[in-house]
Amino acid sequence: EKTTELPALAQALGVGVQELDPSYSPDADGIPTLIVPHLAWVNAGAMMREDVSDEAIGALRVADLAASGDWIALNVIGDSMDRISPPESVIFVDRKDKYLVPNACYVIADDEGNATYKRYRSGPMRFEPVSTNPAHEPIFPDNDPIIVGRVRRSVINM
Repeated sequence: EKTTELPALAQALGVGVQELDPSYSPDADGIPTLIVPHLAWVNAGAMMREDVSDEAIGALRVADLAASGDWIALNVIGDSMDRISPPESVIFVDRKDKYLVPNACYVIADDEGNATYKRYRSGPMRFEPVSTNPAHEPIFPDNDPIIVGRVRRSVINM
């Protein structure tokens, strides 16, 4: 994993780790971490206008995310993904990972700036809820959706 190889590579090149990856930052215990911009929220329900912009509302220090990713953190609202990410959990989205893999979860958007968080299914293409609430329906896109990125982690505060 690049997050553990980065210090050794920097030392071999005679440069600081920050010169190779400005977002790299080991925590107090020396564990490699990344600083991830905490941007806003995404609706886990119907497509809704959301605020996935580049303006951060904060930053989160996270271990074990691929340093090669383009990471954002989003708060989850709504309950259509509550079996994976209950309301008020935080998801970590890699904006570089847009390749659709069956059963993987994604933040998707439409041409009007509406977005949602769902699990991808193929044959036919659809984005399904993973919920205890039976009222949520799959989304069958008319056009190819805009893939914001793949959700790689969900964190729940207890």
